[in-house]
Amino acid sequence: MKIKINPLFWFVVGIGVFTGYFREVLMIFTIVFIHEMGHAVAAHWFKWRIHKIELLPFGGVAEVEDVGNRPFHEELIVILAGPLQHIWMMLLSYALVHFSFWTSTDHHLFIWHNIMILCFNLIPVLPLDGGRLVQLWCTYRFPYVQALTYSRWSSATVLAMMIVVSMIWFPYHLNLWVIITFLLLTNYLEWKQRYYRFMRFLMARQSTTYENQLQETISVRDSMLLREAMKQIKRGHSHMFKVFQLQSGKSLTIEEKEMLQLLFTKKKPHLPLSYFFSGRL
Repeated sequence: MKIKINPLFWFVVGIGVFTGYFREVLMIFTIVFIHEMGHAVAAHWFKWRIHKIELLPFGGVAEVEDVGNRPFHEELIVILAGPLQHIWMMLLSYALVHFSFWTSTDHHLFIWHNIMILCFNLIPVLPLDGGRLVQLWCTYRFPYVQALTYSRWSSATVLAMMIVVSMIWFPYHLNLWVIITFLLLTNYLEWKQRYYRFMRFLMARQSTTYENQLQETISVRDSMLLREAMKQIKRGHSHMFKVFQLQSGKSLTIEEKEMLQLLFTKKKPHLPLSYFFSGRL
């Protein structure tokens, strides 16, 4: 029940059937399905909650519970589990080509579709696997909010280059423009939901255990707004906030859990840290 088929996929299927390429369409459906099941099986192995698996004309999207606090190695494996399926599928095709039911034409067509879907999914544009890998690297290297910003800009830049190339060399390729339209819409929604995603990340950290996480101290001035201070939090780290008061030169060390509690209980993220800690500095 969690496997959904995007209407755009049926659109491409309809074109294939209408033009007499049903066998080729069946190949693409099989490749895309196995690709997405690779993501799903890996996510299920790590006990991630899977919302749905949506099949698209160029691949698919496995929507899982993503609050940005899963271990890096888990997300890396889940992302790579999709592209890795193409390797064994192509090797299987090489083995089957010796049988009569799998002709050399079928083999070459199957290999071609695998390579095309694999390469397309590795383009660094969200929500493709390549874009997710870039975003994962950014969250490993930079604070969470900053990482999402960098990955969105990277995705938008590559997508703009794709549009320019398509306009020059493939101006009448209908399927390609349908896919680009989908990617544009997805990136717009990614940008629109940026604040909501950050808040989900912070809310999830309230119940996060900090075992085996890197320890980091964040130095901030007491004049900094609470919401700006929380933007310094990194994924995969546990934090201590060292709040400085410039006038007196005093400082105060606050645990991340306490900062999160202030954010969600006081509900005054627009106020400076001095408002919350003036009596303790």
